[in-house]
Amino acid sequence: MSKLILRAFAFVAIFFHILPTPAVAQQRGPLVLAAASMQEAMNAAADAWAAQRHARPVLSFAASSALARQIRSGAPADLFVSADEDWMDDVERAGLLQRGTRADMAGNRLVLVAPARAPLRLRIARGMPIARALGDSRLAMANPDSVPAGKYGKAALAALGVWHSVANRLALGDNVRSTLTLVERGEARLGIVYATDARASRDVVVAGTFPAASHAPIRYPIARLTASRNPEAEGFRRFLLSRPGQNILARYGFSRP
Repeated sequence: MSKLILRAFAFVAIFFHILPTPAVAQQRGPLVLAAASMQEAMNAAADAWAAQRHARPVLSFAASSALARQIRSGAPADLFVSADEDWMDDVERAGLLQRGTRADMAGNRLVLVAPARAPLRLRIARGMPIARALGDSRLAMANPDSVPAGKYGKAALAALGVWHSVANRLALGDNVRSTLTLVERGEARLGIVYATDARASRDVVVAGTFPAASHAPIRYPIARLTASRNPEAEGFRRFLLSRPGQNILARYGFSRP
């Protein structure tokens, strides 16, 4: 047998060795784009799903606004979990949601946090002295022009009549977790995050909880995307909406939708 033929056989053998079989290809779990505030809860849900002998979902976290832009740009994801309805609406208007798969998955509360090493309490009410409480520091918030936590925070402060007193004293984060980090490090005296974010950190304390009526209801919708090709995406979506999935979310402080 000539060296040329032997090389050809060797190439074919290597090719088929590295080429994934359908069974191997299907082992990758669905790609889930989820709001940054859901990190701990979604990881726990993914672990529980994998424990049922499914491929563990691949999770990617960022601000809902950033995720929506990725989807509109053609990101090949399977599921989208947004921290507000506006960004899910945006993706739906673009025709990128599979019909009949959108559902409210969880709820949350908005809180004011302070560094654990410099705790304080502030009564959250109309005309509250938040500017005075800041001293010479800043108020950490997610960007109110686009990020859901920031939008809720601005609406709450406006409803309480104190937005004007802090509007020029903001330390803006790209998402709610980067906002939390600013407070954890003491780079901001106060910050506005979700109750679940405060619960996930040992380095902040809750200074007060915003009245539910001061902002729009915080809802986390989930939907399957038209780009989805993973056969387990729908199963994981339904798991998150099921009683076991809801119990996991509740364990991390999320309320039922």
